[in-house]
Amino acid sequence: MANTNESYSGKINRKLRKKQRIVRVAAGLEPADLVLKHATYVNVFSNELCTADIAVAEGLIVGMGTYEGRLTYDMHGKIVLPGLIDAHIHLESSLVSPREFARAVLPHGTTTVITDPHEIANVMGTDGIDYMLQATEGLPVDVRFMLPSCVPATPLDESGAVLDYRAIDSFYEHPRVNGLAEMMNYPGVIAADSMVLEKIVAAQAHHKKIDGHAPGIRDKDLAAYVAAGVYSDHECYDMEDALAKLRLGQYIMIREGTAAKNLDALLPLLTPQYYERCMFCCDDRHPNDILEEGHIDHIVRRAIAAGVDPIIAVKVASHNAARYYQLNNRGAISPGYLADFCVVDSLEHFQVEMVFKKGKLWYGDDYCRDMPWPQIDPYLLERARDTFHVRKLEVDDFRDKRQRGIIGLVDGEILTTDQGYATKVDVEQDILKVAVVERHKGTGHIGLGYLQGYGLQDGAVATSISHDSHNIIAVGTNSADMAVAVNRVVENRGGIVVVRGGVILAEVVLEVAGILTEQPVEQLNEALEHAKEVAYSLGINPGIDPFMTLSFLALPVIPTLRITTRGVVDVNTQQYV
Repeated sequence: MANTNESYSGKINRKLRKKQRIVRVAAGLEPADLVLKHATYVNVFSNELCTADIAVAEGLIVGMGTYEGRLTYDMHGKIVLPGLIDAHIHLESSLVSPREFARAVLPHGTTTVITDPHEIANVMGTDGIDYMLQATEGLPVDVRFMLPSCVPATPLDESGAVLDYRAIDSFYEHPRVNGLAEMMNYPGVIAADSMVLEKIVAAQAHHKKIDGHAPGIRDKDLAAYVAAGVYSDHECYDMEDALAKLRLGQYIMIREGTAAKNLDALLPLLTPQYYERCMFCCDDRHPNDILEEGHIDHIVRRAIAAGVDPIIAVKVASHNAARYYQLNNRGAISPGYLADFCVVDSLEHFQVEMVFKKGKLWYGDDYCRDMPWPQIDPYLLERARDTFHVRKLEVDDFRDKRQRGIIGLVDGEILTTDQGYATKVDVEQDILKVAVVERHKGTGHIGLGYLQGYGLQDGAVATSISHDSHNIIAVGTNSADMAVAVNRVVENRGGIVVVRGGVILAEVVLEVAGILTEQPVEQLNEALEHAKEVAYSLGINPGIDPFMTLSFLALPVIPTLRITTRGVVDVNTQQYV
């Protein structure tokens, strides 16, 4: 690392010497640091496969032709691609530290991700943003940030912080911040709410991108949303929705994650007519899905298997996101671009065999480089482990004889239905008690309601992963087990707990802000999969994910009914029922 006290002229001279070497290597006057010999590579500019030696110096691609280098790899029989890019993800959804996330996705060819840290920001405020910036510094997967636009998601939430534009404005100066993250409060945008629009105005004043989140809006409402300056959307669920937005100039992020899967519905976008306005993203991706299926490579593989032109699929997975986010030295194999390579066996099978980051081999050839340990401020480490302020709860805290709304689950979806009202648990009718416990500021608020479609026959489940405010959500057949489950989550400083008859049957500890762990991803995944097995053994509906389904029940921006710390709310009217 350069001396921070280095003079301006010193920096210029150092960069000049580096540039001179790049030019000499490109001209064939000096050997390259790395040469990928006989490489067949995807040319994203001419939309064809080309074959040449790819020369690398100082972490950059310097030329394609015939080159010699200090280190060479023979690429015969392989295809070299630009490193893959996830255009929108919440790293927290992986449940592991950013270091472990990078260790999991790098072998799948991902070299850059665009993250929105609004999960941890809802718990820790700007300290959460600082934590994630520090926890991602120096990783071989470049982590770029979009600043949280909705903390909390709506005024109905009780989160750990409230961030207006002033709170986040200074972060725009950080070199890895690219803009304002998904503007979920689309009703506020359409209504020209000043507190919402000032965040967009501030982002534009810094010449940054603004991403969107507006499922199903149409006509003049959509025109108002786009006119406000929202440039993309990752919530498109069918072609009608996607084309309405694309025709007004928005970029479409085709999402295929753990909770929401939109690739099949949006495959017709991956044609010459539309693909240049498309990117791939995961949004939320659980560790088992990454370890078993992959990351962006999984989406590309599925798209190609469905008949998409492989070069189009590769461009959507790399070049298009780089152009959209103005990452001008990524997403292509060409002189002057970063030497970020994803090497696959073929475009047909798309199995990642090697991954290079800035010209260094990180994965493949019977080798996997150790992941660096980012340095995090001790204050932030301590702060992240002290985010629960909840008294010990008793059985009576979950007892209630009043009429409450019933939230109906839909298999395979995060949308819900309005199933009327109930006054008590009825296991035979699959009507369970559901609660959200405020955990940030010790308010003592506990929202109660009922849930149908979850299928639990006995016991309770509780989790501190509760979008976006990340209070504690619990569902159960009885109040006693619900109290045990919630108290155990607090004792663990976060995570997932499955209880029956007062006995803890399974748990997943998430000690960082109640939503992450520093455990290795494999260890976390083992605990999570065991907890799922136990949950399903208690009768939980096999058509849903027992924990991710719960985590979205508290997000009051997705129709129809949700539950917050104050009770069941109708999202469409923003009124409690």
